[in-house]
Amino acid sequence: MGAVLASAFRAAGHEIVAAAGESDASRSRITELLPGVPVEKPTAVARAADVLLLTVPDDMLPNVVAMLSASGAIHDGQYVVHTSGRHGLAVLDEATKVGARAVALHPAMTFTGTSRDLPRLEGCVFGVTAGPAERAFTESLVKDLGGRAMWVDEDKRTLYHAGLAHGANHLVTLVTEAIEILSAAGGDNPADTLRPLLEAALDNALDKGDAALTGPIVRGDVNTVRAHLKDIAANAPQTLPSYVAMARATLDRVVLDGRVLPIRAAKISQLLDGAAGFETVVARPPQPAARPASTREGGR
Repeated sequence: MGAVLASAFRAAGHEIVAAAGESDASRSRITELLPGVPVEKPTAVARAADVLLLTVPDDMLPNVVAMLSASGAIHDGQYVVHTSGRHGLAVLDEATKVGARAVALHPAMTFTGTSRDLPRLEGCVFGVTAGPAERAFTESLVKDLGGRAMWVDEDKRTLYHAGLAHGANHLVTLVTEAIEILSAAGGDNPADTLRPLLEAALDNALDKGDAALTGPIVRGDVNTVRAHLKDIAANAPQTLPSYVAMARATLDRVVLDGRVLPIRAAKISQLLDGAAGFETVVARPPQPAARPASTREGGR
């Protein structure tokens, strides 16, 4: 993310004085996206910058802030901007103690670390948190990136991030498992099979929410759900737990809004409760055929 955002800031007229990257991959991204920008140690970058952009993993951020602050690399009046979705301003306390001005600025987008990300920043929403004195500057940063600001209260940062992770990260898992199920069904290009369906479903869900739901759960098709559970257990058992979890969540929603009658909902719920039994039955080794009763010669 760091090299991509820095490249976008550079295109908007900011001077990128230096960049830090520990891994070969990070240094490669700097070379590709920020040609001519010196690669320095983190402390040297921090000392040189009026606006310091920290694009490190969430769990590393507190230690990085503490180290740079203790070393004197972060200084009075400097803007220190991190891009963590989870963290707000508290994680920058060590920096503000030495006079830095804290900003949390998180793009609600997934990154490849290549130039393909740059046009995606246009219209991207940034979850931002800043104090009153830093608000105008924060809005200007988002504008320079071509994005839109969503202001998030300090105590809601983790909840904001959880919403994004649940929607995006778990969607990837869900789609990957759907591909595995279609592959088990003999599909030679399951991604292309799913693409128009998923694109339509996503657009409809974003526009209409629960009203976009279709399928056997919404219709109350008990026998279809039973067949799904049986065949998934037999052919793609690794996907069964998430199928059951999502089916249960879907059932809860359509029962609450009255689209499925309670009697049908109860039958589907019983099937989902017993889903582990489908896997057990399928996994049970075949039993040898029973031998016919022995008879004496002559039929006695």
